[in-house]
Amino acid sequence: MTTIPNLSGTVYFASDLHLGIPDYNASLEREKRFVRWLDQVQSDASAIFIVGDLFDFWFEYRQVVPKGYVRVLGKLAALRDKGIPVYFFTGNHDQWMRDYFQHELGIPVFHEPQRVTIGGKQFLIAHGDGLGPGDHGYKFLKTLFRGRFSRWLFGILHPDIGVWLGKRWSKNNRLINGNDQAEFMGEEKEWLVQFARTVLKTDPIDYFIFGHRHIVLEYQLTETSKYINLGDWIKFNSYAVFDGKALTVKLFES
Repeated sequence: MTTIPNLSGTVYFASDLHLGIPDYNASLEREKRFVRWLDQVQSDASAIFIVGDLFDFWFEYRQVVPKGYVRVLGKLAALRDKGIPVYFFTGNHDQWMRDYFQHELGIPVFHEPQRVTIGGKQFLIAHGDGLGPGDHGYKFLKTLFRGRFSRWLFGILHPDIGVWLGKRWSKNNRLINGNDQAEFMGEEKEWLVQFARTVLKTDPIDYFIFGHRHIVLEYQLTETSKYINLGDWIKFNSYAVFDGKALTVKLFES
């Protein structure tokens, strides 16, 4: 089982690019912008975390992956060739990953939350979908889709049919895309805040790092613990950076 070692130095976090939507040209421009960001941060990055939904839809057949995205995939491979660790967390849109990133790019893929020590601080990192109370409709779909039988059933479809069907379903299903609540709803309705508070009862976490909600947010949970939501690259081009002492949320403007 792959684990993340203790890290130090400058560490970057980004999520929710949803490459593939709303159309080819808009997705391509977003991809190029993200690659420019990767070009910039590689100068001092000791590690980079991609915290889910890099793609709006992704399914790995045994011998086939969705076409496109060559710029970002090539850049991620180049970062790994330079020795920069990259860690990938699946989101609700790209949860159907198998081993392509591990074998082709040398990037470990995580499907569950991970606790990581960075510069002596304790981080809990996850995309965020399905955590905390509520969201029962999505939790049911997630369990169904991630099941071995469902993956096998989808995998026997011809890729032309499967990818077309998956993209349409991913784009149009509000339970999957989560875009109907892209604003902070108050602590009592924010499941990730409630999840973090539950964890804090037994585990002293300094930073909770989540994506999924498409909001740029720094939320103080206690005097020593903070919840960070990474926003997205559709509206904000947002990311977080930990410099070894403090974590800051920033917007990429180049």
